[in-house]
Amino acid sequence: MIKTRLATASDAGSISALLEANAGERGGMLLGQWPREVIETRIASGQSIVIATGDEGMLLGALLTSERGFDDAPPVRAMLKAWSGGPDAYVYGPVCVSQDARGLGVLDALYAELQATFSGREAILFIREDNPRSLKAHLRLGMREVARYDFEGEVFIVLSDRSEQQA
Repeated sequence: MIKTRLATASDAGSISALLEANAGERGGMLLGQWPREVIETRIASGQSIVIATGDEGMLLGALLTSERGFDDAPPVRAMLKAWSGGPDAYVYGPVCVSQDARGLGVLDALYAELQATFSGREAILFIREDNPRSLKAHLRLGMREVARYDFEGEVFIVLSDRSEQQA
């Protein structure tokens, strides 16, 4: 059974380990560095992180969010230049599901918790064009492509969960 909740400071180490294990330099698709201190700072600053755990309390996945202006990372700035979203938009991601838990509905559970947390607000995110698995999973959630941009020689696709009627 998958359980979801907002992360607390005591979750920072396991979130960091999950993200670091899936970083680009280790063959994963995640951008950036995610040491424990970065996760602790995000949580202490009120930036929501939704986590999913299994029956034994083991971390299955994590979905980070940030308010615009909090994360000044160059890929995020480039995304916001390509698509800033509506006035209530927040930055969705990164999201990471443990390799052992992929295909079990963890992303769906994380996103459902996120929608309850940020009810009615627009999530905006980017996915590298060469990551079709993540793109397909997010389109399945009902997100739609709203922009594309180039960053350091890579093409990124910007997605929004705001419907065209709401845009």
